[in-house]
Amino acid sequence: MSSLVSARGGGSGGEFLRLCREDVEALVEVVKEAERVHPSQEAKRRIFAERGILGTSKDRVLTAIYYKIMRRLGIIDKALVRALNLPSIYILDPWLRAALRVACFFLVFNDRDVDSELFTIIRNGVAKFLSERTHPYVGVWYWDVVDKILRGYRYVPLSEVEELELRYLVPAWFIEKLKTMLEPSEVEEFLKAINKVPKICVRVNTLKATVEEVEKHLKRHGKIVERSRYVSTVLKFKGPFKFEKCVLYREGKIVNQDEACALASLILDPRPGEIVVDMCAAPGGKTSHMAELMRNTGKIYAFDIDRARIERMRKTLKRLGITNVKIIEKSCLEAPKIIGEEIADRVLLDPPCSSTGTFAKYPEVRWRLRPEKIVEIADMQYKMLETAIRLCKPGGRILYTTCSVLPEECEEVVKKILKRYENIVRLVPINGPFSEGFVKGTMRAWPHRHDTVGFFYALFEKVKSIR
Repeated sequence: MSSLVSARGGGSGGEFLRLCREDVEALVEVVKEAERVHPSQEAKRRIFAERGILGTSKDRVLTAIYYKIMRRLGIIDKALVRALNLPSIYILDPWLRAALRVACFFLVFNDRDVDSELFTIIRNGVAKFLSERTHPYVGVWYWDVVDKILRGYRYVPLSEVEELELRYLVPAWFIEKLKTMLEPSEVEEFLKAINKVPKICVRVNTLKATVEEVEKHLKRHGKIVERSRYVSTVLKFKGPFKFEKCVLYREGKIVNQDEACALASLILDPRPGEIVVDMCAAPGGKTSHMAELMRNTGKIYAFDIDRARIERMRKTLKRLGITNVKIIEKSCLEAPKIIGEEIADRVLLDPPCSSTGTFAKYPEVRWRLRPEKIVEIADMQYKMLETAIRLCKPGGRILYTTCSVLPEECEEVVKKILKRYENIVRLVPINGPFSEGFVKGTMRAWPHRHDTVGFFYALFEKVKSIR
């Protein structure tokens, strides 16, 4: 049994596809795995490959449906909690939770009516699938909920903030936070910006190619290319773009990197022959850029603990022809014991963060973050920045960056460091090209002002030894 549905992705016209039971099952499985696998694209790619979907005519449309679900995930969860009178969506079995999320999208938030055939798949087919994966009672309960509650349910926002949450698909708590940071007229501009499909950004690896060479190649292959206003070696164009099929990528002449991220290495300005520590290096975008600026001389110690991301970094460095990086699979907090204190001319710290600046690129991040986790994240960032100070030589420089827009992870961390180490480090003012941060001398890239990801920069100079 199958049913004709449509999916729209990236503002394009409707794509029509006959959905069968196996397609809906695949969506359930991916939504479940997306809770466990980050980034969620990896879960989608693996499951679609296992089910024979990857690369087929169904791939693009099912991918569009999947991203529609992920962009609405928090709203879907709120609707389910209210409709089913639950204390939390997370009290449910993971398979049941994923199935209900998919069903709620199709029945409540889809932009097309669900016909009887698709409804039967969603109710009967998925109920049978759940019974096989969990317990028959789970499938029966799901069938009953879909038939008696979700069928015909309408989600109604209960406040002005919830209306904005539904319109822009961003958590209400985050909207309230934006109101404390931006002028009222800017809040919706920010929300509009993070709901645009971002352009592809590639950084040219000048160890292997010139900007002109890459630009000409992309134009020959039909891309309308623009040069970044902020980083001379970054080119931008509309997707889709399959990196693995591009000869420039395979030959290591380009790397996928947003212009705001690429600017970080230019601000730190590592020189040939220097010793550099990249404290949270994988998957290696900034590491490889610094190596390029150093012309493959000196030494970069690249710390990380994520094995999968480290493997991606190894492949990236090899593809780009980078030879001056030593990868150390350890926490950067252990770096002083491993490589010694006060040995680095430059230290880059781009620590794990809330990723609130990347909502346009990674839609599921919007709903994964819990406000109560921000304090915990900021505490770890502060400890890492203290470690960076220990690693840096007197006279050396430390760049602290995050892809967050939350002051708790940005200016508040900087202020704590300047207070604790007021005679040890000083802030080096960054004068553009983006906006000044909420602490004088720091800098912020804003999606609505600069057409980039949200990004924060603070540059320190170590003026004397801690000892």
